[in-house]
Amino acid sequence: MNEYQQKLYELLLKKNKMLSASQAQTWIELLWEDFEATYAKAGREYKGAEMTERIVSQWVENHGSRLHEFVANNPKYKNLLEQDIKKLN
Repeated sequence: MNEYQQKLYELLLKKNKMLSASQAQTWIELLWEDFEATYAKAGREYKGAEMTERIVSQWVENHGSRLHEFVANNPKYKNLLEQDIKKLN
């Protein structure tokens, strides 16, 4: 995990007490990769990790407190995010 992702991980843990440390790390990695992949597929010029950090930070600020609810509605990611089911109940 790079320095930017570490800051995002810590922010997410503050925003959402329902997530375990491993789930928060997984979320940050998924959001990071999703943004960069989507940006690249759109044919946009890569603006660097700083921009990715800024966007993912906005997502965490806006949606971080509810990310634990995502698993119930999206079984595709269940195996990645259900590592610590006790935190979700």
